[in-house]
Amino acid sequence: MAFALHSLFLLCGISGLLTGVWAFPSKISNGLFCPKGWTLLDCNCYVYQEEQRTFADAEAVCNILGGNLVSIHSGLENAVVQQLIVAGTNNDNEAWIGLHDSILNDDYIWTDGTVADFLNFATGEPNAANGNCVALDEMSGQWETAPCTDADEYVCIKEAQRLFH
Repeated sequence: MAFALHSLFLLCGISGLLTGVWAFPSKISNGLFCPKGWTLLDCNCYVYQEEQRTFADAEAVCNILGGNLVSIHSGLENAVVQQLIVAGTNNDNEAWIGLHDSILNDDYIWTDGTVADFLNFATGEPNAANGNCVALDEMSGQWETAPCTDADEYVCIKEAQRLFH
């Protein structure tokens, strides 16, 4: 009886894992997919998180989900992230993205280590007097600096998975 019960739990566990990974991808394109609830763009998956957290806590949650706070490398990507925030907003006016200058003032880097090859700061930004971390304004799509200890919503990014290896 114990063996049968153990086998049943194991089978249910495996079935649940496969269901979460294979049966419900949010979108499949060119053999790439994202988990349910994530948005696929090119080779990356994006998800908006409405629970407000500090910059460091938001990055930690994104790490747990297998990624980082979003890094943005083009106008199209910025527009997609802005739309994710607008669609999921809890009436907040900004959300964390992964850009910061916490290590060296005025040396902005992404939490995922990618090069800051696209910037979309609002007029008068970046402004270290406002803080060292960067949030995207949902109305304008532009970026603003803010104290890293502020609690804001955020967007995570991770690489899309291949359907077939």
